[in-house]
Amino acid sequence: MDPYTPRTRPGGRKKNLGLSAKEYTKITGTIASVRRNRQLSDDIYEDPDVRVHSSRENRSKSHEPSFIAETSFVRAPLNSRVGASASIPKTKGKGKEDVLDNLPVDIQEALILEDLLYVLMGIEGTYISHHPEYSPEDDDPLKGILFVLSSPLDSSLRDLTERIVPLGTYYTAISSFVESRSHLDFGLVNHALCAAIRDMLKDYQTLLSQLEHAFNTSPQFSLQKLWFYVHPTVHTLSLIYQLIIELATTDDDDASSSSSSSESDPEQAARDEALGLGGAKLKAVLSDMKKSTSDAPINVKGGEVLTVIYERMQTMSGDPTAVKVYGTLLTAAGVPYVEMLRVWTTTGRLEDPYEELCVKESKFISKGILEVDYTDEYWERRYTLRDGSTLSSKRQHTGVPPPRTVGGRLPGGACIPPLLEGWKHKFLLAGKYLNVIRECGIEVQADQKDITKESLSMEDEKLYKFIEDAYTHANRTLLRLLLQDQQLIPRLRSLKRYFFLASSSFLTHLLDLAHLELKKPAKGVSIVKLQSLLDLALTGEDAAFREDVRVSIASSGLYEWLLKVISVSGVIGGEEGEGVPDEEAKKDRDREKDDKKPMLAIDALTLDYNVKFPLSLVISRKTILRYQLLFRFLLHLKHVEQSLASMWIEQKTSPWRRSVPNHPEFEQWRLRVALLRARMLAFVQQILAFTTFEVLEPNWRALEAKLAKVTTVDQLLRDHVDFLDTCLKECMLTSAKLLRAYSRMIVTCSTFALYTSSFTKSANQALAAVESGDGDQAMNKRWEFLKKFESNFNHW
Repeated sequence: MDPYTPRTRPGGRKKNLGLSAKEYTKITGTIASVRRNRQLSDDIYEDPDVRVHSSRENRSKSHEPSFIAETSFVRAPLNSRVGASASIPKTKGKGKEDVLDNLPVDIQEALILEDLLYVLMGIEGTYISHHPEYSPEDDDPLKGILFVLSSPLDSSLRDLTERIVPLGTYYTAISSFVESRSHLDFGLVNHALCAAIRDMLKDYQTLLSQLEHAFNTSPQFSLQKLWFYVHPTVHTLSLIYQLIIELATTDDDDASSSSSSSESDPEQAARDEALGLGGAKLKAVLSDMKKSTSDAPINVKGGEVLTVIYERMQTMSGDPTAVKVYGTLLTAAGVPYVEMLRVWTTTGRLEDPYEELCVKESKFISKGILEVDYTDEYWERRYTLRDGSTLSSKRQHTGVPPPRTVGGRLPGGACIPPLLEGWKHKFLLAGKYLNVIRECGIEVQADQKDITKESLSMEDEKLYKFIEDAYTHANRTLLRLLLQDQQLIPRLRSLKRYFFLASSSFLTHLLDLAHLELKKPAKGVSIVKLQSLLDLALTGEDAAFREDVRVSIASSGLYEWLLKVISVSGVIGGEEGEGVPDEEAKKDRDREKDDKKPMLAIDALTLDYNVKFPLSLVISRKTILRYQLLFRFLLHLKHVEQSLASMWIEQKTSPWRRSVPNHPEFEQWRLRVALLRARMLAFVQQILAFTTFEVLEPNWRALEAKLAKVTTVDQLLRDHVDFLDTCLKECMLTSAKLLRAYSRMIVTCSTFALYTSSFTKSANQALAAVESGDGDQAMNKRWEFLKKFESNFNHW
């Protein structure tokens, strides 16, 4: 907004263009006499209390020097109005009307011109006053003061005056907005916006001073010239006024004081409880955060301010003045926002003291939580977007404020400017990657490019190139740290060796060394002894990172734990809708209560793996949990295979080989026992072969191929988790129907192997009965016992 400088026409002037010097002197003298007459008439009707006060004031002036007594300070029209309005009450009613009605049009114009100069500064004039319904205590200052003509005026003058008067409303509203939004609570973006508006108001105030000078010195200054000079300014201030009204209205209609809509999902909570995830402390912290933020209103700040300005600029894109004004304000207000983005994407530090940026930090989630966290809180929730969006299809609802209106934009920093909507995930990940590097104690050095030294603005294409370069630099740096410095690929190969039993015979040695310990109840087993036996079994192995492997005892059986999780959440990473029906799940729970026995150590044995930050981001607790599930599955198969192989060795002894032609029924029974054992062993070996050669090995080869081509850290994390989920699904550990059938068959096989000595004892008894010549009375019981195993195995 360029101030207009009125200039006095030099030389001879035409009479029809303005007043002569003599006429101008006559009019100003008339105005002065009218003022004196009005002041005398006002003194007559002055209240006694006011008169007493004025006399005291005069006496005090006679004794004390005062600036008010110095006439040089009050000669200027704008300054004299402030002093006079405090002590001289306004004349109301017929007095004013008579003054203007009885005066010529030229004098009316001069009086109105003087009043307009006051009104343009937000000061009430003599003939242009506040609206009758205006109340300084009740009305919102951000909507401005409404001025109206309080006396009749010539129609031509009235039309021009009514066009100029709104400037007073705009100016008072904008001044109140700048004053109120400059507080710290409204953030840096509002501060920058107020500074830009204040610069525009400086041009407006310069224009007013020039107009005042012209009014005092130029006889040709008229109402028409005043309108000519302020006409462009009216439109400019109206655009700013509309903007601040929208910002003020949005603030008033803030719906954030209502209860938070992000309530916890009961199904998810039940699943987490079944998994033993989260923890009471973390839930308490999140609950406290919800309570502290749900009742506090969120001011219009940060990204929401930029969004409002941008939307107004797009709506009024056909108006060049609006595009220029709003573009200037958007650029100025976006400077602190872009600076916060620059610091975040180049150093990984989140410097957002007023919560204006779309990235937020959960400070109570530290890297130490990776040691015990099964939900990967650190990577997923330490740094997130305030709008709750993620790269995956799921959306985080915890801590996301409700929108201002139904279907409207989010408040405060949760509102992402439309210009940055498509880039939000990239600058989130860029800062997140660098933050991980900083947590490792490595100094983060920004990519040395000239663009970092240039000033970036919200509408500049260089900003998007800068975000892209920062994301690429941070991503490449963290990938190099993980793959090369931290040896991620050898770590994953060691996990495959220990948990998937690849190219390793240590488990056979461990089962042989610890067979007596593993027959004990799980609660009474010595973990220290098992750990020493594991170290002994690994001594001959040429395996790296063996010192990070340790023995652990699970608190529940593998299959009952999996069925419990599936009954709550459907499936683990599998297809939905395959959960256990409520009735069948209840029957299974009742059956488990009836058959409840102390769990043996062999059924609870598992391995654990120590890994340090930042590798714990990839090999987190939730991925180690998946490795443990697959290991326990393979361990159970190996143990059953070993038990059935021991049963085969047992059945090579003489009671099973000796021919008994006189007892064909006994020979038939022995044959059926050996046949059932062979079928069970073949089944277990087929499951083992399928698991290792058809599931684990091909998927591992596919994972290695993906890791060789990986370009982003998030892709690396997704590929690793997808590999484990695929293995779990293809190993039949995520489908309730397959898991129930498979678990029953494996339990039948392991129970059958436990009765090896019982079957041998029955065979010896039968042989002894045949030799003694007595009838074998227990044969029916033997058949009945065997057929229970056969029917159970055949059924499942």
